[in-house]
Amino acid sequence: MKRAAVPLLSLVLGALLLGAGHRSATGTTPGAAIHESDGGSIGGALGIVGPVRPGEDREAVKRKLHDEEGGTYIDEILLERDSSLARWPDRDAPLSVWIRPESKIAGFDTAYVGRVKAAFRAWDDVDLPIHFKFVSDSARADVHVTWIDHFKDPISGRTRWTRDEDWNITNADIVLAVHHRGGEQLDPDAMRAMAMHEIGHLLGLDHTSDSSSIMAPVVRVRELSAADRATAQLLYALPAGPLR
Repeated sequence: MKRAAVPLLSLVLGALLLGAGHRSATGTTPGAAIHESDGGSIGGALGIVGPVRPGEDREAVKRKLHDEEGGTYIDEILLERDSSLARWPDRDAPLSVWIRPESKIAGFDTAYVGRVKAAFRAWDDVDLPIHFKFVSDSARADVHVTWIDHFKDPISGRTRWTRDEDWNITNADIVLAVHHRGGEQLDPDAMRAMAMHEIGHLLGLDHTSDSSSIMAPVVRVRELSAADRATAQLLYALPAGPLR
């Protein structure tokens, strides 16, 4: 089965800076793609969407998308992904998450671990067919969260996930920076917001122009918005793959 590694980058330029744009590139291997999301700073809801049932044709999927897209930014994701959606397949068992419990990075705050767990719990409260559990053994984890002092680029988080040829995400890793490139340290609440943003990427979301959402390129909020929740619900009510 072919797999493609997809990095999703979230720029953090400081609480008052604007985002640096958006770019994507398509790989040369059929079914492979690289998406990079450039963002900025730490700075009415839909009801539960009924899932598309196995065997529903693409026209039925498009009708559901048309009927349910209000209040979401699913259209921005489709535009970025060339009318395709990537997500984790529905599963009974939760995704296992390992968070590196400590670091020798100067200034590392042990409170970061709890704030990142809180970010996962915030997404866990959204009504999705994907849930999370924390494990102490990294070898048993589907998702790994690690730390870096800072990135060479002006970013404070990076999410890399792998998908198969059916656009199902199969594993993922998140790296979070303790410091902005300029040296400023993220406080625990900013780390939670950054983690929520990266977990959104992990789930298959892309950036939105809605500045009130956690998935905005410039993260100015500290909680998930109604649009964040609604978009994730709609994403997981639709099948992975091209909709064209």
